[in-house]
Amino acid sequence: MHYPDRFAAGRTLGGLLLHLRGIDPLILGLPRGGVPVAAAVRALIGGDLDILLVRKLGVPGQPELAMGAIGEGGVRVLNSDVLRRARVTPEELARVERAETAELSRRTELRGELPPRLPLTGRTVVLVDDGMATGATAAAAVAVARAQRPDRIVVAVPVASGEALDRLREVADEVVCPYAPADLGGVGGAYVDFHQLTDGEVVELLTDANSGG
Repeated sequence: MHYPDRFAAGRTLGGLLLHLRGIDPLILGLPRGGVPVAAAVRALIGGDLDILLVRKLGVPGQPELAMGAIGEGGVRVLNSDVLRRARVTPEELARVERAETAELSRRTELRGELPPRLPLTGRTVVLVDDGMATGATAAAAVAVARAQRPDRIVVAVPVASGEALDRLREVADEVVCPYAPADLGGVGGAYVDFHQLTDGEVVELLTDANSGG
């Protein structure tokens, strides 16, 4: 299966989330790539659209492979299997974590350009990304969201590895994924257009959604 782009993937994903229509879900895209997917999901099932800030800790030399992730509120999730297989040293992990912590702080400042953050407490929260290879980033997002006491957490992605799905089923209340190939390789391989979004594109998507656009 190949999705033309993230919006098309979001429409496919949204079709599997129609059972959430009518309960005013809070759909949180994981920037940057998860935001257009989340916007397309929200167009189908309604609710509110916002973002949740997390950063993948990529393996040195293989940045798309997550050895862990960090999130708002000091959340830190590590993937011990990837760390062991990639033979990542503590010094390498610390170096990547410092860089990603700086980027997380920068994006937190960017958050000031957006409408006020929507509270998660008591809501059905749908965490949306453009895909999961290891599940570390989404697991960090679940931990960040869980601390804010939502009623329910749904993780929804257009494509994922079996390993990632198993990992998220342990921490989320529901996991939805229409495409789980036996050998994922990389998330980008499931897309024709998998360009890197800019901060401006993310701000525009969220501003349009919150203005009724």
